[in-house]
Amino acid sequence: MPEPAADAVPDAADVAARPLPAPAVGAGAATRVPVTGGTGLRRGLPRVKGGEPWPPAGVVPAARPGTAEVADATVEPVAAAVAASALPDISTPLPFRRTVWQGSAPRHGTPEPAASRFRPTWPQALSGLFAAAGLGLLAGAAVAFVRALLTLPYMQDFLAAFPGEYDPPIHVEPGFAPWIGWQHFFNMFLIVLIIRSGLRVRSEKRPTAFWTSPRKAKHKISLTLWFHQSLDLLWLVNGVIFVVLIFVTGHWVRIVPTSWEVLPNALSAALQYVSLDWPHENGWNNYNSLQQLAYFATVFIAAPLATITGIRMSGLWPKNAERLSKAYPVEWARAVHFPVMLYFVAFIVVHVALVMLTGFQRNLNHMYASQDAVTWTGFWVFIASLVVVAAGWIAARPLVLAPIARVFGTVSGR
Repeated sequence: MPEPAADAVPDAADVAARPLPAPAVGAGAATRVPVTGGTGLRRGLPRVKGGEPWPPAGVVPAARPGTAEVADATVEPVAAAVAASALPDISTPLPFRRTVWQGSAPRHGTPEPAASRFRPTWPQALSGLFAAAGLGLLAGAAVAFVRALLTLPYMQDFLAAFPGEYDPPIHVEPGFAPWIGWQHFFNMFLIVLIIRSGLRVRSEKRPTAFWTSPRKAKHKISLTLWFHQSLDLLWLVNGVIFVVLIFVTGHWVRIVPTSWEVLPNALSAALQYVSLDWPHENGWNNYNSLQQLAYFATVFIAAPLATITGIRMSGLWPKNAERLSKAYPVEWARAVHFPVMLYFVAFIVVHVALVMLTGFQRNLNHMYASQDAVTWTGFWVFIASLVVVAAGWIAARPLVLAPIARVFGTVSGR
């Protein structure tokens, strides 16, 4: 029989009659069996030059064992067995053996836990101890130096001329009215939560809740920032009421310097504080000069700075005031606002420490009981106020703040 020509293309019947070669074990591909009908295989390049695309038309893939159906396909038992043996077994995972390890560390060692603010590392703990010891030595050296300085004759004359306070030129009724005690409590409550929310705003990278003003639908801020600004407004209102009342009642003389004698007397009071030989306390009638300067700076300098810098960074600032914004850049406000907050923190720490160290029963009675006596009444009122502040600190979270914020706007998630 003569051999077919090299470029001859076999017809579909001859191809279907030929047996398919056995697939490679582990190939995982479906067995292709030429059948008639059904969806044909995708045809590619011809097997011989000038021939028809391969495979011939009408060839469809054979179904794997267990499939629903093979349209119009007749698969021989041998081909089905070969196809079944070609499928990989995935019921058992492949064996795995570690071939690398982490450098020079032990193969089965436990990694050292990362440092946190609650559990510092040993170097951090030692550096903190050394820093505390160094500050203690500096404080002790300062006390010893000032005590030795005050024993000199000219310093004794200085203390005699400037004992630490001066008589105000305007007569003021002694004592504290009850409204001053309430103002003091509200100020303490608000300033503590303002500092807490302000630090939270600085550290919060992905807020969980947002607040939108009903008047500015496109102006969305975090719920923490809304809480901080709301506290600022309440604190500002409380401060304005305090300033108005002290000028109406004449008690402004207590915290506003009225003579240049305040400067040498303030220096004298500072030296006496450092020497641990406390200056004479007469807060029921008159503050010493150092207290007067501290209260004046807090009420009439630090508080206005915190207000004007906070307004510049808030949504209350007019967006269209280009000249005003250029004259007062927001970067300046940010550069001043945080140091002012640090001043308030330092003032609170020193103020509370001196209240406790210079006769806390009498001092607490002045502010919380409106009486000049050494009793425990003011102390227990002070403890109750601390409980209220602690409750506000714990409640300052989205679960509690969200229902309150919804009264004034819209609260939403991301």
